[in-house]
Amino acid sequence: MAVAIRLSRHGSKKRPFYRIVAAEKRSPRDGRFIELLGTYDPRKKDFHIKREQYDKWISNGAQPSDTVRSLVRKSDAPPASA
Repeated sequence: MAVAIRLSRHGSKKRPFYRIVAAEKRSPRDGRFIELLGTYDPRKKDFHIKREQYDKWISNGAQPSDTVRSLVRKSDAPPASA
């Protein structure tokens, strides 16, 4: 069973809201998932992730999508000083 960590779209039309989930690669984007790992609201740039659970899935061989990998990398970066 290949597991992917990816975004699952929720919210109404033109008001997206995403859940970060661990799901089997073959399951539909918004379908069945194994575990909820966090949320992302692109309108507010609000990103939350359960880092311990994310690291556990990565160590067990789950592959994050490019978008999730980018969001996690940005959240780890120190804030830019003005």
